[in-house]
Amino acid sequence: MSRPAILLLRAAEAVAALMMGLIFATFILQVAVRYGARLDGLVAALPWLDARHYGWTLEFCLALWVWLVFWGNAFVVRERDHVSFDILALSVGPRLRRGFAIIGGLAVVVGLLASVAPTWDRFAILRLKQTATLADLFGDWIRMRDIYVIYMLFLVAVAARYAWGVWHAFRHGVPEPDLIGDADDRGDRP
Repeated sequence: MSRPAILLLRAAEAVAALMMGLIFATFILQVAVRYGARLDGLVAALPWLDARHYGWTLEFCLALWVWLVFWGNAFVVRERDHVSFDILALSVGPRLRRGFAIIGGLAVVVGLLASVAPTWDRFAILRLKQTATLADLFGDWIRMRDIYVIYMLFLVAVAARYAWGVWHAFRHGVPEPDLIGDADDRGDRP
């Protein structure tokens, strides 16, 4: 992998880690507020601990979770980490396996890119809908479309990854299958 690609991967991993950190911090805030509100006189002494001010935390965690799932699958998760049903592809020779990779990859690219326009049309209604509680945190400008726009990025990024895979398979072929798996990564083999 080239140095710019490694840097982009590390940046994508850092964004995913930041989202996970924000989810965790918000969860800890939820716990502190929930149990702090039960202590006599604490909310009176520290009015910012009033649980009524923290209704946004659940929706914030859910929005971050949606972003984390699509961001991670678009930019962080490696191809070999996905579940695949490749019994047929592994049982054929390199030329046919290359054809499978090209045809399958093109099918994914066409399918994902064909869904961009209809998905965006469905998102038009989401630009009108506000979130239930995130306005308390971000203001009235955030809409449901802003929460789910990561799906559009996911569609384009995964299509681009598969297009790159098709080009690579067309130009260089496909690597020999690793039938043992990632045993070296786990330290199972000497």
